[in-house]
Amino acid sequence: MRVALLVFASITFAVFGLMQCTAIGQQSQTFTDRLPQDEVIYFVIPDRFADGDPGNNQGDIDGGRTDHGFDPTHKGFYHGGDLKGLTDRLDYISGLGATAIWLGPIYKNKAVQGRPGQETAGYHGYWITDFTDVDPHLGTKADLQEFVDAAHERDLKVYLDIIVNHTADVIYYEECHGQGASDELGAPGACPYRSKAEYPYTKSLDGETINTGFEGGRPALATAENFERLTNPNYAYTPRIPEGAETLKVPAWLNDPKLYHNRGDSAWYGENSIYGDFAGLDDLFTENPIVQNGFIEIYKQWITDYRIDGFRIDTAKHVNPEFWPAFNGAMLKHAKSLGIENFYIFGEVYSGDPIELARFTKLHGFPTVLDFAFMEAAIEVISGEKPTDRLAQVFRGDALYAEGTQNAQLLPTFIGSHDAGRFSHFMKKTSPEIDDQSLFQKTRLGHALMFFGRGVPVIYYGDEQGFVGDGGDQDAREDMFASRVESYNDNDLIATDATTADSNFDQTHPLYLALAEMADVYKAEETIRRGRQITRLSEPDGGVLVLSRINDTTGEEILFAMNASSEERSVRFEVSSESRMWSSLFGDCALQSQTASLYGATIPANEFLLCKSK
Repeated sequence: MRVALLVFASITFAVFGLMQCTAIGQQSQTFTDRLPQDEVIYFVIPDRFADGDPGNNQGDIDGGRTDHGFDPTHKGFYHGGDLKGLTDRLDYISGLGATAIWLGPIYKNKAVQGRPGQETAGYHGYWITDFTDVDPHLGTKADLQEFVDAAHERDLKVYLDIIVNHTADVIYYEECHGQGASDELGAPGACPYRSKAEYPYTKSLDGETINTGFEGGRPALATAENFERLTNPNYAYTPRIPEGAETLKVPAWLNDPKLYHNRGDSAWYGENSIYGDFAGLDDLFTENPIVQNGFIEIYKQWITDYRIDGFRIDTAKHVNPEFWPAFNGAMLKHAKSLGIENFYIFGEVYSGDPIELARFTKLHGFPTVLDFAFMEAAIEVISGEKPTDRLAQVFRGDALYAEGTQNAQLLPTFIGSHDAGRFSHFMKKTSPEIDDQSLFQKTRLGHALMFFGRGVPVIYYGDEQGFVGDGGDQDAREDMFASRVESYNDNDLIATDATTADSNFDQTHPLYLALAEMADVYKAEETIRRGRQITRLSEPDGGVLVLSRINDTTGEEILFAMNASSEERSVRFEVSSESRMWSSLFGDCALQSQTASLYGATIPANEFLLCKSK
């Protein structure tokens, strides 16, 4: 069956490429003119993609794996991927149809964190100590410049993953030290969150008055004068920096404990979601103008030095909301001053609630956010757990965004991620006995929904090679180059006899071909990229969903009709009255409407149609 899938996909791709060549040429744009909704994004973790320079695998750090963090046999340590490896594989990424690369954090990280016996490494990039330099495990600034230049030469934009919420775990609290912790750098014990009401800024732990006149970090009081009164950080815990780490962080202002909240670990609700340490990481006092202005200068410099095309912003919901309008506004203004007109900013607001997502565009100054609501609904619907009306509910929330449905078109849509896990894993989790062909069909269907519904599609690296994973986080961060991690290598990949023990850059893989075909259609059809979306049919107890994309300038209509059920379905639904004649972009579309404003379609199980009105 795997051979059959491969042959089918290869033939389909070849034929389709000939059909689409002229259309794509007609739609071509200059690199700088492309709007965010014209992009196909490829998200990659550099350490797990390609090892272009084995000489940097230990990051120029002596010692063992708990010093330098390199251990390619452990899923939580550095594996050797780097910027040179990415540069070497750019043709593979562009061949998939991607037009932009979302690059996991590349800044200098604390190599290893964790209590003795529980250490892991900063291979993922979210434990930053130096916000101004490239992590030596990944290469040098010159390597980054070469990567960006090579990407731009191929008309690939580059979006950096950035962090302002926290730094690496360096500060420890005296009150927690010793609770199973060692005296090693940045290895504190468990410190529960201490609230502002019970531990006010103006009262020390021994009951004395401190920080006289300081009125907290409320928006109206976020002034330099107010924060000058915050001279003592010992209000909730007693923060300390280990000996030898006093100047570890860069820029130097990051080494001041007063610029952190120091209230203990977040429990992910209420005020502690904003002011608590994210899994022990040092939570910055982002209300303070020093912090806000400092990060504005840091990330303006990255744009200036490398002509970056956009930012994905990590942990956006864990920063005080007032920070974002100033920061995002400064980034957009600075990029525009450099001639980068379509700088794309999207925040990580980890929530499946469209109301919560929309709030960050309406009230908190985000141009757009990652569409976690879409991801959750897509998984539930295509796995068969919920009917297609679950997706329609998400789309009904589009009106809530800052500019309504126009803003919803800018949402980066995805069906799996480095945190949540891979889409195919969720399909197997729901149906453990699913066969390879069905898993291929469902994975292809999930990506089709992502490409042809509203939003900007994001491909998670490895999905195009049939990676499945075992869960979220480390279990969804497999190596594209030959892996030595046993828990990765024992997984069967989709539609191939390969495993992650092999190098997986197969440009004839059926999923690679299927996604490349979808990307070509997406780029060729303006109505798909920018058209207004209407839900034509969703079912409260079934697997059929029909969406129309309408070009309000030309009147053109493109239908996306999917069937997530295990049986073929024939359905009828409304279309625009002008849409009488049709052609097929995917599948076997009826050539004409049954009557004015009425169209009928037969959709095979776990398949989709894409039909274009003439």
